[in-house]
Amino acid sequence: MSELLKVPTMAEFMAEGKQPEVLFWVGCAGSFDDRAKKITKAFVKLLNKAKVEFAVLGTEESCTGDPAKRAGNEFLFQMQAVTNIEVLNAYEVKKIVTACPHCFNTIKNEYPELGGNYEVMHHTQFLKTLLDDGRLTVEGGEFKGKRITFHDPCYLGRANNVYEAPRDLIKKLEAELVEMKNCKRTGLCCGAGGAQMFKEPEKGNKDVNVERTEQALEVQPEIIAAGCPFCNTMMTDGVKAKDKEAEVPVMDIAELIANAQDL
Repeated sequence: MSELLKVPTMAEFMAEGKQPEVLFWVGCAGSFDDRAKKITKAFVKLLNKAKVEFAVLGTEESCTGDPAKRAGNEFLFQMQAVTNIEVLNAYEVKKIVTACPHCFNTIKNEYPELGGNYEVMHHTQFLKTLLDDGRLTVEGGEFKGKRITFHDPCYLGRANNVYEAPRDLIKKLEAELVEMKNCKRTGLCCGAGGAQMFKEPEKGNKDVNVERTEQALEVQPEIIAAGCPFCNTMMTDGVKAKDKEAEVPVMDIAELIANAQDL
């Protein structure tokens, strides 16, 4: 049994008349999906290790509205967004970090016009600043010399031009970063965007996630690194479809760093 994870809420900070350095927006996947919960835990361990004063909204956090908006339900999106913005503004939140590129993109780019203006960071960007500032150190440990390929999440990469932060972290693990033929600006979607995550694929010759996993396996990685809970699910399913789940794990960047730290 690991030590109890310290996860304070904004309400607790407010009661003490304090403001955290950053609000950790957990997101639906990170809260409810069993696989994504492991990413949340890994990130929290890193925040605690770096002595970052952070808080979560807890039960006051609702879906950002990304799936509703992408699926075409603008009305539902605005209802969800405005509810969240009212909560965030009541707590006078300034800085938000999230491990989900969908939450990241929505809060960063779509909340401002509804009255929600915050500094928003993806967890890979935030972890990079912690390393750059010397608040967190990382040695390769078990990942030293391992071949790792990184799958760019659409809403992190092409939508927001964040390519280097996750790659810098992989390099800091002293791993060998190997790129797929479609990476960065030419990255290929895992197949879960646009609320596709929550429905079965249409009929076709091949599922997108299998195509993407084949590209990953082509470069013979020992680990497929992801930076998004949806991508993680889709790539894991792709690896299973290829009967490689025993050989090639799919791991979030936060998990790689937490494991290198033995957290």
